[in-house]
Parts: sequence; structure tokens; C-alpha cells
Amino acid sequence: MASYLITGASRGIGFEIARQLAAKPATEVGTIFATSRSLNASLEELAEQHPGRVAHVPIDVTDPNSIRDAVQAVERTLDGKGLDVLINNAGVTAWCPIEAMQDLEDTFRINVNGPHIMIQAFLPLLRRGQMKRVINISTSVGSIAKQNVFGVLPTPAYKITKAALNMMTVIYAQELRHEGFTVYCISPGVSGHYPGGSSASEADAGQWLKSNEANAHADLPVETGVRCVLDSIRTSGTEANGRFLNIHVPGWERNPGLNQYDGLDLPW
Repeated sequence: MASYLITGASRGIGFEIARQLAAKPATEVGTIFATSRSLNASLEELAEQHPGRVAHVPIDVTDPNSIRDAVQAVERTLDGKGLDVLINNAGVTAWCPIEAMQDLEDTFRINVNGPHIMIQAFLPLLRRGQMKRVINISTSVGSIAKQNVFGVLPTPAYKITKAALNMMTVIYAQELRHEGFTVYCISPGVSGHYPGGSSASEADAGQWLKSNEANAHADLPVETGVRCVLDSIRTSGTEANGRFLNIHVPGWERNPGLNQYDGLDLPW
């Protein structure tokens, strides 16, 4: 039974990842470390429903001291075992034209440096794990090759930092492949509609799935995107190392809108 750690697990995609993992049999999924800056009612209830299996661990991905304390807490809980899967999901996005962009430094600190210091800090525990998986939640709008398609979405800091996260993923994949690691990025589904307003932030990687009323016009329910991500983690092996994967949703392979979910590699 595999152990998982998810960042940004208080709501949105991160919470749904923790919820779906907790619903799986204990023979498949063991301890689930659901991390966030604070504990909200939903995450607290999930932990109460699955005592000893879902553990909330406070983590602020911008604070190395917070991450260092979390490593110690996770190590104590694992009691000599390794961590199998790290899912870097915490992130932020904002809507504005590039000439008005003022959040690039803060967005980079969360979306790129956060996953970097998480991998650095948890690498010793991951090396002792059986699966040795690092999954970085990315987005198709971070594809440079597809900017002509997604140019209508005014999220410049988000796009820039996700493109940087993709490169960092490839470098880690190359560095760790000889140790049997599988490190890749995956896009769990985005919206083809601009929701309006000047800014928005999420406790997850900023993917716009149907997780609340504000994004009710998104392509996919959050449950669908997360299920596809977890299926990818379960079924893919080292052949996924260093890749930029798209989820597969039957019927969406050739969708005429902005987004297609064909299960293939996305262009960098």
C-alpha cells in the first residue's frame, strides 16, 4: 500500500485528490498526507472519517522552515518507511493583461520554487519509498507551443511559471532516472471560458475545473480531472519519466474548443 503526500489539499484539486485516495482500499493506498497552510472544515472532516489514514500536515510551500518541520512529522508517521508519491499541487493564478502583471515574483515563489524545495526536502524519504514518484500538476496553458491557442486567456504569470515548472520537471527527471524515479508533469484539465473578473487565486495549481460556483462553466468536473490524474499515477511506469502528460477523457479527444483531453503528450 502506497503513501502519498499532496500539497494544497485544503480545497479544489488537492482536496479531491486526497478524498479519492481515501476512498481507495487500504491494500492499495496507505497513509495520505494532506498538506495545506491551514486546516479547514472539509479537510478536518475527511481526516476524522479516515483516522490514522488521512493526516493533515501544515505546510506553507513558500516557507522552508515549514517544509522542514513537515518532513520530520511525515518521517515520524512513516516510522522507518519511505514516502512513495509526492504530488506538487499547490499553486496560484491571477487574471490580468501582461502590462498590468505585478505578481510574477510571488507566483514564481509558489508555483516553481515551492515544488523545488518540496522535492529537495522530501527526496531522502522518497528514495526510501517503493514507487519513487514525483508528480507536478501543470497545465496546457503553460505550453509555449500552444500560446497561439491560449493567448485569449490573460494569465501571464501563471503561464510563465508553469512553463518554468515544466522545465524543472524535466531536469529532475533526468537527474533521478538512474535511481528508478518517475518524475513528470500532468495537466488535469482547464477551462475554455474566461470567467471574468480581474483576478483569482486557488489553493491548488490553478486548473479551472468545476470545483465551485465561480468556475461552473469549466469543461470538466473536478472529480473527472482528478480521477484521470490518479489513473495516470497508478498505471504509468518509468516510461512517463520527464514527460508532459495530458489526461484522457473519452469523447474529448478531438473537442473543437480550446481543450482536448486525449491522453497524449502535450507540446512544450
